[in-house]
Amino acid sequence: MVEKRNFLLGKGERLTEPVLPSGRKLDRVPPYTYAEARQRLTPMIEGAVAELARLPEAARPAGQVVSSVTLNPEYIAKSYYPEQVLKAYGLRAVGSKATRITPEKRSKDRVPEEKPTTKLFVAGSLGSFRRLLADLEGGGVADAVQQDLPALEQFQALDPASKIKGQIVEADQQALEVVLHASEFRADAYIINAFQAYLEQFGLEADLDHRFHAGGLCFLRMRAPTDLVPEIAKFSFLRAVRQMPRLRDFVPLRGGGVNFGNAAMPNVDAVDQNVRVAIFDGGMPENSPLAPWVTCFDPPGIGAPVPAALSHGYAVTGAALFGSLAPGEAPRPFANIDHIRVWDENSGSDPLELYDVLERIKNTLDSSPKYDFVNLSLGPNLPIEDDDVHAWTAVLDEYLADGTCLATIAVGNDGEADALAGLNRVQVPADTVNGLSIGACDTSAVQWKRAPYSSIGPGRSPGIVKPDLVGFGGCTATPFVVLGNPATTALAPQCGTSFASPHTLRIGTGVKATFGGSLEALAIRALLIHTAEANGEPQQEVGWGRVRENIDDIIVCPNGAIRVVYQGELTASKYLRAEIPLPDVALRGNVNIMATCCFATEIDSAHPGSYTRSGLEIFFRPHAGNLDEGAMHPKTNSFFSQSKLYQTEDLLRTDAHKWETSLHGSVKKRASSLDRPVFDIHYLSRDEGHVDHHTAKIKYALIITVEAPRHADLYDLVVRKYRNVLEPMIPLQVPIQV
Repeated sequence: MVEKRNFLLGKGERLTEPVLPSGRKLDRVPPYTYAEARQRLTPMIEGAVAELARLPEAARPAGQVVSSVTLNPEYIAKSYYPEQVLKAYGLRAVGSKATRITPEKRSKDRVPEEKPTTKLFVAGSLGSFRRLLADLEGGGVADAVQQDLPALEQFQALDPASKIKGQIVEADQQALEVVLHASEFRADAYIINAFQAYLEQFGLEADLDHRFHAGGLCFLRMRAPTDLVPEIAKFSFLRAVRQMPRLRDFVPLRGGGVNFGNAAMPNVDAVDQNVRVAIFDGGMPENSPLAPWVTCFDPPGIGAPVPAALSHGYAVTGAALFGSLAPGEAPRPFANIDHIRVWDENSGSDPLELYDVLERIKNTLDSSPKYDFVNLSLGPNLPIEDDDVHAWTAVLDEYLADGTCLATIAVGNDGEADALAGLNRVQVPADTVNGLSIGACDTSAVQWKRAPYSSIGPGRSPGIVKPDLVGFGGCTATPFVVLGNPATTALAPQCGTSFASPHTLRIGTGVKATFGGSLEALAIRALLIHTAEANGEPQQEVGWGRVRENIDDIIVCPNGAIRVVYQGELTASKYLRAEIPLPDVALRGNVNIMATCCFATEIDSAHPGSYTRSGLEIFFRPHAGNLDEGAMHPKTNSFFSQSKLYQTEDLLRTDAHKWETSLHGSVKKRASSLDRPVFDIHYLSRDEGHVDHHTAKIKYALIITVEAPRHADLYDLVVRKYRNVLEPMIPLQVPIQV
């Protein structure tokens, strides 16, 4: 007799409905009176204007300059953006970054202490800044502007030295990466042209033909003598200049020499040939055993392939098709793969090639039909930075912002590098908020831990949980086994996040192939996080946990449990109520509720501290009858505990946690304390760090698991109650065990 399997319950979105919010009174007492703010700011702005006027005229495009305005920490919430003062004087915020300051004063006579806040980069004509100064000195500030001034804690010209990132090695012609506050729109073309004209004074030139735009930033490559970098940094709209990072090399962490036997290739098609998968890597050897399932592409203009890169691409692609192999017949692939070679003979030697590789990736993504899955097991040899977003990250996040593609990105193999210097942190572009950054664990056995080489978090906020997941990547004792020699099917030992990432992608394609178009990319991402094994390992090392090796553990509900998939759209500033399904019968004992919510979002690359344009507040209301007198809605209980994400009280007090794109939590409740429990989901939107009421809808996926150990028939009870509402998801074919 075939064992009954209770598959995921779909159409959870039918259990949602819009609700009205509860009124929340915002009572803000400013830390300064207008008179105090005027007295404080006047000398600051006077000094800033004097410094800005001393900049070379050529460094001020069209007479425009960029200054910094640091907000008082009490005004960090996006609803307190100093819009009136900017509007009144023709100023605009072109960027921002998170910072920490001790304000001169706090409201309600509280003692000042160091707090997190936001530093805005504000652009405008020198005349506009002078007009603001004149009005402050003469007392001619409009009433609306007076309300904004207490929010401004510091006003300073930018120090050119602060724009130089990291150490730049002395060289006559150093490869540099330059970031400008300049969008791709024609209105900002004068900034880029002025920068090129400014460089000509020094006999220099930026490569404008291979620039990247993301949000309000322009990423350029150039060469210059190191001693001229301080002069380059004086350009007013320059945000950052750094030595161009190199691409990670393909040196294996573990080589061959041990006989692991041979694999036999299956003589079958992929399970679902409609699933589109792209791997960007070092290329594929000709006539390889993987040819039945892999189509190879060489982008226009790419140079000759490199043997080491071909071997890496071959192993990565094999991992995406089969996972870690063993002697004997390989498992049936879930999907076919497009392998796009982006590495050529110059990629490892010329640091400027970093942009050529990214350009090949971007052009392929922009010119191809949308992929369902993408894997990157390469990238810059650059740990993430808290102050700035790299071009690689921004380009990928923009592609993934519609939520229709799931990308797995290897975090890098520098987990044993200098921790104090931050060199062991996840590497660009694994800090994406719309993709899954994948680290490596040491084994697929029950007892596991992070592989020592796997780079660690935390990520940049938002996106604090990095890596998102870990997958089996191998170690010396238990290597990840790949196809070694493309002329044969001999197996070879390897290890690295380069293999953990496509291995995780394979699990995702397996879930997709099982149910076809019923599950969107966000739902698969949420399911992988939802079912991950945490194992008690530190979150900054393993993220949400180890991805499940067995697809049944993701798509089949165990006895006494249900797992429900909600997929849909959210409207900005609106509330959506999601019912947590329970049966009609009175439950006994304890009930465990676990939930994971994922969404995709547009990004603001010029505002790293406000990088995600969308965020969620989710309120858990466990008992419909538990209301305060006069309240519209039942009382809330804690659920998505942000204390696990943000380890400091300061960050917990800000709204940073609301802008994370993956939320996961669980509670254990007595069954008697539950009565028509719900989640109320509030979609927040912002633009360049301040409130935005015009953002389009965003996609979301919510996974809810309910476990009632004393009710082995919970699944049947729920299906009976919600017949014609929830639908068991029927596999298109029998799931293949991993």
